[in-house]
Amino acid sequence: MDRVLLTDSPIEVSSLMETLFDPQCGAVATFLGVVRGEEAGERIEYLEYEAYPEMAREELLRICRKLRERWPSIQRVAILHRLGRVRAGEVAVAIGVAAPHRAETFPALAYAIDQVKETVPIWKKEVGEKGARWKPTS
Repeated sequence: MDRVLLTDSPIEVSSLMETLFDPQCGAVATFLGVVRGEEAGERIEYLEYEAYPEMAREELLRICRKLRERWPSIQRVAILHRLGRVRAGEVAVAIGVAAPHRAETFPALAYAIDQVKETVPIWKKEVGEKGARWKPTS
């Protein structure tokens, strides 16, 4: 089962976990990307995420498919990404994978994180005490 979501609402970690739990899976690996409160000595107020939603959803689903091709034991995948304003301390992205055993969950999770940053058309603007600037997502 795959779940991808682009949302303006806060990401509920409990919802992510509900998606990933499966009686056949003894391993669940997750990553939460949280907005830092400081970058290079500057206080960060929030990040503003924008996306090309249709293309972003398709790319997230493609990542799920590729992940399953490379690690066939993965049973469940969830990729949730915030859009809009995300304040320091809030979850901006949540990614998880579940499999019967842990061995494949860690490399699969790392692959998913890297692919989201490298290929999904989502952009972020960092807003801090010194103003706003567009930043690479990688």
